[in-house]
Amino acid sequence: MQTLRARTGGVLIGLATALGILAIVVPLFLNPVWVAFEQERAQATAWTGFSTTELRTATDAVLLDLVVGPPDFDVELAGVAVLGERERSHMRDVRTVFIGFFAVAVVAVIAGAAVIIRRRGRQRAATWRSIRTGSLALIVGLVLVGGFAVISFDVLFELFHELLFPGGSYTFDPATERLVQLFPFPFWQETALVLGAAAIGVAALVAIVAHLRLGRALAADG
Repeated sequence: MQTLRARTGGVLIGLATALGILAIVVPLFLNPVWVAFEQERAQATAWTGFSTTELRTATDAVLLDLVVGPPDFDVELAGVAVLGERERSHMRDVRTVFIGFFAVAVVAVIAGAAVIIRRRGRQRAATWRSIRTGSLALIVGLVLVGGFAVISFDVLFELFHELLFPGGSYTFDPATERLVQLFPFPFWQETALVLGAAAIGVAALVAIVAHLRLGRALAADG
């Protein structure tokens, strides 16, 4: 029973580590500076026909509704709604997914912290080993997903949406619908790859720190 409890605790700490890292990194890319940079690279002004000022007004309002709320996504330019109802509905779904992810991450981190607090003495080494394992597992997972994304990002993008959103709710015509004009496909492709690289960097740093602390814990216990 004790071994099973220890293993379960280790898995929980590792999972909390991986989710905690993602929960820290993802919000870094939900800021107007990064979004504006990527929109310029993806030629969002050409897609939308908006001026740079109009593009920023529309995009910043969408980001504010996504991150802060309320999730109305009803920004207007010259009295005309930027997004149609189906586009607004999809953005509300996106916000629900974000909230769900961060809720799971917070619960996992709290549960992992509770396990760590209960551990004493020689269990410190097991704690650092679990943190290292969680970080390395995240790195491996992101490298595999990133490698597939480089080869076929469109397939991965479609699969991601199929898993998280109702069928047909996320397909938009870039010739007529603003949501995919504001955030063209290259925007998501580059953002996903850079986000993954950033998460790998943070996870590698956590793994190194955990490895060093593990060594100290084993030396102290030895």
